[in-house]
This record gives sequence, C-alpha cells and structure tokens, in this order.
Amino acid sequence: MIGIYLTGAISLAVALFLNRNKAVSIVLLGIFVVLQGAVTAHAYLNIRSTELSYFTYDPLAVLLLFTLGIIAIPAIIHSYIYLESHFTTDASRGIYYGAVVLLLTAISAGYLANHIAVIWIFTEITTLSASALIYHHRNKLALEGTWKYVFICAISITFVFIGILFLSLSLENAGSDDLSFKNLLANSSRLNPFWLRLAFLFIFTGFTAKLGLVPMFTAGIDAKDKAPAPAGALLSSVLLNLGFVGIFRFYIIVANTPLHHWANLVIGIAAFLSIFIATVYMVKVKNIKRMMAYSSIEHTGLVMLGIAAGGIGYYAAVLHIILHAFVKSSLFFQFTQLYRVFHTKSIYYVGNYFKYNPAGAMVLLLGFISATAMPPSGLFVSEFMIFRSLFEAHQIVLLIAVLLLLTMIIWAFGKNIFKMLFIPPVGFDDSQVPVISPWESSSQFFLLALAVYLGLNPPAEFVQLINESVMMLPK
Repeated sequence: MIGIYLTGAISLAVALFLNRNKAVSIVLLGIFVVLQGAVTAHAYLNIRSTELSYFTYDPLAVLLLFTLGIIAIPAIIHSYIYLESHFTTDASRGIYYGAVVLLLTAISAGYLANHIAVIWIFTEITTLSASALIYHHRNKLALEGTWKYVFICAISITFVFIGILFLSLSLENAGSDDLSFKNLLANSSRLNPFWLRLAFLFIFTGFTAKLGLVPMFTAGIDAKDKAPAPAGALLSSVLLNLGFVGIFRFYIIVANTPLHHWANLVIGIAAFLSIFIATVYMVKVKNIKRMMAYSSIEHTGLVMLGIAAGGIGYYAAVLHIILHAFVKSSLFFQFTQLYRVFHTKSIYYVGNYFKYNPAGAMVLLLGFISATAMPPSGLFVSEFMIFRSLFEAHQIVLLIAVLLLLTMIIWAFGKNIFKMLFIPPVGFDDSQVPVISPWESSSQFFLLALAVYLGLNPPAEFVQLINESVMMLPK
C-alpha cells in the first residue's frame, strides 16, 4: 500500500503543479484526500507490519497519520477559500496545491519510516515543498522568509546527516551497518558511547528546526508568519510532529543505553530554554501569526520536558503533541477570516472582533483557552501529567520556574486575545467589513472539540496506541 500511496500522491502533486484548471484541481485534491484516508486506514488495519523494508505501521505512526488526515481536510478547504479571496494566478494556484500535497505526502512517509536515513530524506522533501508555500505571495518579505527557512533547514538537515555518519560509526562494534530503528534497538548495548553521544547531539539539533525547539527554532517562526495561514496551520501542527518523530524514535535507542541520563539533560536544557524564549517573545510580540508561532515553541518545550522527566511524561508528551496539532491548526485557520476583516497581522489594528465575526471570535476565545491549557482544554490534562512527571522526578525547582514562565505566557497571550476580541480598533473603517459565514468556523470548532474529547475522555484504543508508542522506553 505504501508504494501505491507514494506513487499516487507524488503523481497527484505533479498533476496539480502542472494543472491550470480550477475544477480539475478540486477533483485531484479530492482523490488525494481519499488516498490519504486509504493509507491511514490500511496502517491501522495492518498495525506493526512492514512494507518495502523501510516503512512500518507502528502505533505512533498510526496516531500521527490519523492526526494528519483530520487536519488535512480543513487545510485544503481553507486553502481553497484563501486562494479565492486573494488574487491568485492559475500558475501560483497550481504550485500551491502541488506543494501542499507533496508536503503532506512527505510528512506521512516520514511518520512511517523505520530507518533514520529514510526520515532524513523525507524531511528534506518537506523543506522544499514548504518553501514553495512560504514564497506563495512572491514579494520581498516572502522571499526573505523563504531563504531564511531554506538556509536554516539546510544546516539542520546537514546536522542530521553528520549525526547519521556518527551513528554508523557507533554501530561498528555490533558488526552491522543496518541503521533501522529495530536493529539499532536490538544492538543498543553494543553501540559505541562516544560516537553515539555525538550522533545524538547532531541529530537532535538538526530535527529541532522542524520541531520548533532551541536552538534552530527561528526557521519555523518566519515560515509560519510569511506563509498563507492554511499552510502555516500545517507547518505548526503536522510538520512539527515530524520533527518530534525524528527525535523521539532516536531517543528510544539512546534511552536504552548508559547515555539515557545525559540525553535527558540535553533535552531538558533545550526544552527549558525554548519555554523561556517563548515567554520573552510572547510578552512583546504584536504580530498575530508570530504570537501563535511562539506559542508552539512553548508547547514543544513542554513536550520535551515530559520526555526528559520520564514516567508518565512519556505518555503525556505523545498526547500533548497530538492535541496541540488540533488546537494550533484551528487558530491558524481562523486567522484567514481575521485577516479578511482587518487586512493586517498587527494586534494594534485589530479589535472588537466579536462585532464583525461572532463565530470566528468564539474560535479565538476557545482557542486561547485550549492553547493555554485552561480547563476544560484537553491540553490541561497532558500538561498536568507533564508537571506530575517533573514532580515525581524531583525536579521541583524546574517545575516552579516553568509554572512562572507559563503564567507570564497566559497573561501575554490573554492580553492580546482580549484586545482583539473586545476593544474597538483605532481608526478602523467598518463600512466595508465582509460578511463571513459562520460555517467557515465549523472546522475549527470541530478540531477544538476533538482536542477536548481526546484529552478528557480518550477512547480505550487511543490510550492503548499511545501506551504502545512509549512501551520501549525505560520506566
């Protein structure tokens, strides 16, 4: 099935890239959605099986494929609405749709890859496809954001490649050159600690560009700001999850070696610095899309703190990364409506949104509650578990520091959101405000509700898949 999926999806991406007919584009996108649903269902029905040697339908991949499939449908719908409300040539529309399909295909393949080099290849493909989306507006700022993204991601992917070379050196004592995760785990006791340490530093650093974590988080901030909001939703959710997969799968190997404590220290430092940097920027940022992007850095920091703390933190990290994808994508989808009303990304010139788009304003309010992990947000459950894991790991000082930083983030985020919702904007002419159908917000309500449901009342199968995703980690 994976061979059919890759061949079909890449062919659809090429067809969309070359196509100039709007109706044909809609048909091709519909076929891709069906194909994406088919590979997701096949992965679930054939869980733990391997195809083409390099792809395995393991529990983590199945969870993230479902997450991607759910987000991909509104992403395509809102992309269509976005392109219709902006001046878009047939060529740029074809490039946009082709890049979206290629991006989703590469991310899906990266989730399923059971080999570090295969993840590396598909991560590089996501850089190329995401760059086309960032440059969609073809202006000076878009060009600057694209080159920044390409430059930083090129460095990051080089780091991963160097890490793979060090990893192969660490495997020499085992008498094997197979870099599949299964073989690495089986030979974890024979890995050379010196080369493995270097490999982890380089691979971890490289994947932080996609995950949005210190030190290479800057690439994602500019990308989410310059790309169209529906594309930004994908970058801040399903692409971010690919960065998590790259780190998490290799972390499982290192966690089963004597370097476990050292790896936790590296991850913990990067995670805390990420939350700290997110706090600093959230306090002063006035660009709405950047505010949401820095919020993602905060959440990835919390996810990796859960990994470093261990115990229930493993379960909480996987749960958090899934729920965050639903919440953050809903906020980016809503931004397309916000921009149609105010034609600006600056918080200074946005206000009284409840008056102009009540349904959209409710999405922002509920999205704020969800993103800041206030009850009944599903993220409240996963964050509480992460705090519990820090407490059980006796990281009390770290826990207090994180809680103080999160309090500042809630204050900064809330101040901006409530200004946007309730305070009248200065010098805004509301005589030409477009009428936005409440149905355009329905996808965001669904995503937010799904995040609440999975957090507060998760199905037994969902819980089991998460538990199986972390079962190879030391307790």
